[in-house]
Amino acid sequence: MMEYNELARRFRLGEDSTLELKLVSPSGNRFDESVVPRTLPEHLDEELTRRFLREDAELTEDTLHKLRIVAADEEDVVRLTLAGVLLCTREPQQWMPHAYIQAVSYAGERTDVNYQTDARDIEGPLDEQVAEALHFVRRNMLVRATKVTARVDQPQFSERAVFEALVNAVAHRDYSMGGSRVRLHMFGDRLELYVPGALANTLSPDSLHLRQSNRNELIVSLLARCPAPAGLGRTHLMDRRGDGVPIIREECQQFAGRLPEYSLIDDSELRLVIWAA
Repeated sequence: MMEYNELARRFRLGEDSTLELKLVSPSGNRFDESVVPRTLPEHLDEELTRRFLREDAELTEDTLHKLRIVAADEEDVVRLTLAGVLLCTREPQQWMPHAYIQAVSYAGERTDVNYQTDARDIEGPLDEQVAEALHFVRRNMLVRATKVTARVDQPQFSERAVFEALVNAVAHRDYSMGGSRVRLHMFGDRLELYVPGALANTLSPDSLHLRQSNRNELIVSLLARCPAPAGLGRTHLMDRRGDGVPIIREECQQFAGRLPEYSLIDDSELRLVIWAA
């Protein structure tokens, strides 16, 4: 096996440029612990970074190393890690332009620009992307009113299921795939979420609710410390127990009477369909 400081990953950022990320952590060789070229500790946002520290902890370089938010590159220059860029800077897309959610809402049941009702590229730190994408869904979601003894508003989708799906998308996507972004498409009868990357460690679409495997251990660990929006059944964005997919299945079954559908496209992108109520 190659030593960690000999490993490198190269991926495309666009038609004419490439960015090389080199793994620098000797423990696990995780891609989310790779150093990001051209970054420096001063690019960190203090408020975003301090939420991962104890209240009485000092923000020192040693502390940042322990959090694995920074690491030394091959020339011993301290850089931000991929996880540090994605969760501790205000504009991660300066260095990772493909790390965003593309959200589009359509009036009909097919992808047609003529029936596009709303669209937004959602950027910023990963936890803010989740919150803003959930807001996008709420803004564009149809609400049906029913009346038995009193009026009851029936949303088009389970917000809990959508929230869990969005968190899983930013936590588990393959960030080494340059040019690929998370895609959120809303239709009259369904919501589709496309997540870059093949499934990790022999997982299959049929076993997602039975097994757990994290591609980005550090990102998952940091998201587990980020507070969740109110009213969604969680205090933090992630639960390390890995119950996101079972919750999505249960919510969809109760809400729409149908289980969600997971499928793998060309072994490089996971597609999730959440059916409308």
